Amino acid sequence: MTADTLCLLAAGLFFMSGLLTGLWKYLCIARSPDATSPVYVDIAHRTSLMYSFSALVLRAFVPYSPLDATGTLIAVAAPLLFFALAISTYVLHGILRDTDNQLRSPHKLGSMTLPGVLLHGFMFLLALAEIGGFAVLLWGFLRGL
Repeated sequence: MTADTLCLLAAGLFFMSGLLTGLWKYLCIARSPDATSPVYVDIAHRTSLMYSFSALVLRAFVPYSPLDATGTLIAVAAPLLFFALAISTYVLHGILRDTDNQLRSPHKLGSMTLPGVLLHGFMFLLALAEIGGFAVLLWGFLRGL
């Protein structure tokens, strides 16, 4: 699979996730006495849509990558993986309705309490992958100016 194809696949899957979580959000609102949806249902909906377009932004920078095809694939796969993991986490919290802020201690996942180092370690890796992957592509673009 090429980096370009992976970006398009991710954009399509994330956009479909946004559409489906939008339906879920609407159904929650329609059934709620106060016309609201759970916090993480709303977050899953919005981030799915946002990440679908972010995948297209990554794709737009693929031709400028200073790396070979494999390096470029890794550079786009890293942020896309963490986009997918973030959406999945939000969907899970939306299903479980276990928190309205996953970063607040104690860190809940259903009936479990997660160690803070696990959550903050994940957030560090997420930032590294997302920023690092895009930085490589942006550097390639800037180098060509």
